[in-house]
Amino acid sequence: MSVQIGNIDLGEFPLLLAPMEDVSDPPFRYVCKQNGADMMYTEFISSEGLIRDAAKSRQKLDIFEYERPIGIQIFGSDIDHMREATEIASLAGPDLMDINYGCPVKQVACRGAGASLLQDIDKMVAMTKAVVNATHLPVTVKTRLGWDDNTKNVYEVAERLQDVGIKALTIHGRTRAQMYKGVADWSLIRDIKKNPRIKIPIFGNGDIDSPEKAADWRMEFGVDGMMIGRAAIGYPWIFREIKHFFNTGQHLDKPTITERIAACSTHLQKSIEWKGPKTGIFEMRRHYSNYFKGIDHFKEFRMRLVTAGNLEEVQQILAEIDEKYAIEMA
Repeated sequence: MSVQIGNIDLGEFPLLLAPMEDVSDPPFRYVCKQNGADMMYTEFISSEGLIRDAAKSRQKLDIFEYERPIGIQIFGSDIDHMREATEIASLAGPDLMDINYGCPVKQVACRGAGASLLQDIDKMVAMTKAVVNATHLPVTVKTRLGWDDNTKNVYEVAERLQDVGIKALTIHGRTRAQMYKGVADWSLIRDIKKNPRIKIPIFGNGDIDSPEKAADWRMEFGVDGMMIGRAAIGYPWIFREIKHFFNTGQHLDKPTITERIAACSTHLQKSIEWKGPKTGIFEMRRHYSNYFKGIDHFKEFRMRLVTAGNLEEVQQILAEIDEKYAIEMA
């Protein structure tokens, strides 16, 4: 059976790309889409930034036809500002709106946004209702198990947010207190999925980093789909590898050095097209070591890549990498 969010058909068991700050921009989303991500989200966007028309927040609204279906994710602590931001973001033409009630970082959570709303469910419900009423698009939510081990309240959150009209819920299997440490616990996610009152799709998030784990957890926890975040950074092939494993029980071959270089080059090209040469090259630096993770004696190349100042220089280094490792690995 297909998973539906509003009128969006996501196929039988969708794999979603998580919204990650400073990572899930259009260039990165492009390579993930090429490799099988079924639905993606923008980086999270501050409602205050949208209302003030801040350039950084505005730029994050950029979406492209090839990315569909795509959601714009917003966060904030003021209900009226979230309503206003929803109206602004809806005009950018996404397929859905998503609210972030999961971000654990201090600058967000300590300002009463993101995961901090897990401490005030009434406010979270009122805010969600305001967002649902402010747009014609389906609204989804991403959250965590609770604020800390003593307040794992996501079971109640799921019921109450469904009641005010959200169309899907993604749950990260950690509390806010855990940040990204420890092991994600999906048992509560399974309980919510089994709750007869819950009719909306439930997606699991946290620690999915291999095809086997995805297959095991799909069986064990019964979710409708999975959201993948950190495992896709520098490794967009994770989506196609998981799908191949689901369908065949076999592992796809790991990407060759030539494939890694091709994805890295595409990402860089899109980065320059979207942000201009200077920023595009600078912001790509955080991705190089991920694209070439696990390759022996790569340090010298990495140092050169992160100091290269123009496209020609980067392309020259990538060509050298291709030549060196293609010979070694042949």
